[in-house]
Amino acid sequence: MGSLTYLTGSEQVVSGFARAGYPQYLRIILGIAKPVAAIVLLIPGFALLKEWAYAGVTFALCMATISSYVSEPHPKWIMPLVLLVLVAVSYLIRPPNRRVAPGPHI
Repeated sequence: MGSLTYLTGSEQVVSGFARAGYPQYLRIILGIAKPVAAIVLLIPGFALLKEWAYAGVTFALCMATISSYVSEPHPKWIMPLVLLVLVAVSYLIRPPNRRVAPGPHI
């Protein structure tokens, strides 16, 4: 649902990106990337793609936490930090069939 507000140009999202100093095209990129990552994480298989999705979500949430901490007057940064912890827990407790099998080192 949040991605829809990114893509439709919700006034709150647009002003938040402007206040943080981010270009508006980043809002569109994140509005597409977030639901794609969520779908990848929910569907079975695709272990390597899941690693990339976890990495992307982690990066986005780290940046959201830092950006909110720096640009918001109140503690809005707590929510992305909580989500980051949940993503970390999800990554650490995922079943073996959702992990990339170790291969030979080159």
